[in-house]
Amino acid sequence: MPDFNDLTLLPLCVGLTLLGLIGSWVAWRRRGLATGIRGVAWSLLPVSLYLTGLLELLWNVVKSTVSWVTHLIFSPTVWAGVALFGVSVVLYVVSGVARGRRGDAPEKAPKTKSASAAIGELTSTGPAPASAAAKPAKAEKAAKASKQESSEFDEIEDILKRHGIN
Repeated sequence: MPDFNDLTLLPLCVGLTLLGLIGSWVAWRRRGLATGIRGVAWSLLPVSLYLTGLLELLWNVVKSTVSWVTHLIFSPTVWAGVALFGVSVVLYVVSGVARGRRGDAPEKAPKTKSASAAIGELTSTGPAPASAAAKPAKAEKAAKASKQESSEFDEIEDILKRHGIN
């Protein structure tokens, strides 16, 4: 890509401005004053960009962008970096899905005295009633189920057992 050259761009900017002013005059005659003034505003931009130095800045930005894009397209090293970026995004998403399935929630504080220890104990009034013994047994089963790492096959077996299919 050629370098920026002040001397060749000044006549180009002046020519674009003159063509724009002529077009603005034609637009004013055909469409009215507002369209003509808007055309003059756009026509003055090339010379104003040149005089403020923004045209050189714009030239350098376009040149750098084109250089970066061509380097991106034709460089195997850059494509390897893009591939690694994609792999890292996929791995991050997979870890989130795996974490959600496994249930990596923070564990609750352990209980000081379990309810199952009270089942066989005798109190001053006698043994615990049967209804009291049933509640800890259900709680114990629930605790075992939550501690076990469940997989899809365990869930299927559980469903089959509930329906009486072995």
